[in-house]
Amino acid sequence: MNPGDAYRILPEIVLTLTGVLVMMLDAALPTGVPRRPLGWVAAFGTVGALWCSVWQLTLPVGTGFYGTVETTPFTIFFHVLICGIVLAALLLALDALPADTHHQGEYYALVVFGAVGMCLLTSAVELLLVFIALEISSIATYVLAGYRKETGRGPEAAIKYFLLGSFATAFLLYGIALIFGATGTTQVYEIAKALSSAPNLPNLPLIVASLALMLVGILFKVSAAPFHVWTPDVYEGAPSPVVALLSTAPKAAAFALLVRILYEAFPTLHQVWTPLLWAVAVLSMTLGNLAALRQQNVKRMLAYSSIAHAGYLLAAFAGLQQDGIAAASFYTAAYAAMNVGIFAVVSVVSGYDDELPLIQDFRGLLYRSPFLGGLLIFFLVSLVGIPFTGGFFGKFYSFSAAVGGGAVWLAVIGLLNSGLAAAYYLRFALAAAQRPDDSAVEVATSAPQVGVAAGAALMFAVVVTLALGIVPNAALKAAQTGAHTLRPLPAAAEVQPVSVATQAHP
Repeated sequence: MNPGDAYRILPEIVLTLTGVLVMMLDAALPTGVPRRPLGWVAAFGTVGALWCSVWQLTLPVGTGFYGTVETTPFTIFFHVLICGIVLAALLLALDALPADTHHQGEYYALVVFGAVGMCLLTSAVELLLVFIALEISSIATYVLAGYRKETGRGPEAAIKYFLLGSFATAFLLYGIALIFGATGTTQVYEIAKALSSAPNLPNLPLIVASLALMLVGILFKVSAAPFHVWTPDVYEGAPSPVVALLSTAPKAAAFALLVRILYEAFPTLHQVWTPLLWAVAVLSMTLGNLAALRQQNVKRMLAYSSIAHAGYLLAAFAGLQQDGIAAASFYTAAYAAMNVGIFAVVSVVSGYDDELPLIQDFRGLLYRSPFLGGLLIFFLVSLVGIPFTGGFFGKFYSFSAAVGGGAVWLAVIGLLNSGLAAAYYLRFALAAAQRPDDSAVEVATSAPQVGVAAGAALMFAVVVTLALGIVPNAALKAAQTGAHTLRPLPAAAEVQPVSVATQAHP
C-alpha cells in the first residue's frame, strides 16, 4: 500500500474521527450536561471534511488501496455535495432536537458515520467495498429513521426501512456474486475490460441477471418506482431533520454509484439498460405525481414528490455519456438544495413532533411568519421548475440531455409530469399564502421561532438554490468536468447509434 493512499480517503478519515470524538465526548459528559454542543463538534468536523474534499482537487487522478477507491473530479463533486447536505442537516438538528428527552450525541454521531459510508460509496471502484460502504450508510439511516422512539410511527418507519432495505441489499450482493462468477473479478474497470474483450459474451444471461439484481438494490436507495414503497411511510415516521438528510444525501451517493455501474462497469450493455431506465423514469414520474395529488399529509406528499424527481433525474441517463452524467450530477445538486430547504421549513413550522402534519395546517403561514412562508413558497416554486431557480435549470438540463440522446418522448412525458406536479405544489403554496380563517380554530397562532442554526441551514439552501438557477456555470462546469474524467465507453461507435451521435455533436 502506498502511504499516499490515505489522502484519497481523507474526507472519510476526518468524518470517522469526528464521529468517534462525538461518541467519546458524549460518554464522558455527565448525565445532566446538555449535549447540544456535540452538534457543533460534528458540524465543524463536517466542514473539515468538506475542505479536505476540495483539497483533493490537487491530487492526481488515480486509485488507491490496490484499486479499490478512486479520486477524480467526479468523486470530489459528490463528496462536496454530500458534506454540504450533512452540514445543513446538522445545523437544522441543532435547533430541532429536544435537548431534554433524547441522546443527542448518538444522533450526531450516526449522521457523521452515515456520511462516511455515503462518501465512500461515491469513490469506491471495487464492488465489495461498495457493499461495505452501502451498509455503513444504511445502518445509520435505519437507526435515524426510528429516532422518535416514543411514537408508534418512528419504530414502524425504522422496521419497514430496515426490512425492505435488507432485501434490496441482498439483491445487490447477489448481483455482485453473479458478476464475479461471470468475469472472475469485482473491480469496476476490470469488469468493463472483461466484457469488452469477449466478442460474443458467452455468459450474457448471467451478466444481464447480475446487472438487473444490482439495479434493484441501487434503485431502491433512490426511491425509484417500483422500488419506492418504503418512502412515504419512512418520511412520515422519521423526524423532519432526518428526512432532510435521508431524502438527499443517500440518494446522491446512490446516483453516483448508478453512474459508475452503468457507464463504467457495464458500458457494453448500453442497449440493455437504457430502455430499462427509460421505463423506470416514466413509471417514477407518473406514479409519484399521481399519488402526490391525493395526499393531505405534507411529508407524504413530499415523499411521492421525491419519487417523481427520481424519474426526472433518471431521464438524463437516456442522453449520451458525458451529457447524461453531467445532467444527472447537476440535477442531484439542485434537488438536494431545494429539498433540504423545504424540509427545513417543515421542521421549523411543524416542530420535532410534527404537530402540524397536514397541508391545511400551514394555512396562513405567510401572515404568521412572512420569512418562513416566503421561503416555503420559494422552495415549492423551485420544485415546480420556475425559471431563476435550481429546479428549473436542473430539469432543463436533464430533459435536454434526454433529447440529445434521442429520447424525445421521454422528455415530453417529463414535461407533462412537471405540469402535473405543479398542481399539488401550488396547492401547498396557496394554502400558505391564504389568509387565516378567523372563524376556524387555528392550530398555531404564534409565529414559529427560527433559531440561529436552523436559520443558517435555511439561508444556505436558499443561496445554493438561487445560485444554481441564476449563475449555474460553476456547478455545471464541475459536473461536466466530473463526467469527462470517468472512463470513456469502450468501442463507443458500437454502443451508440451513429445517427444519435451525429445529432448531438454536429
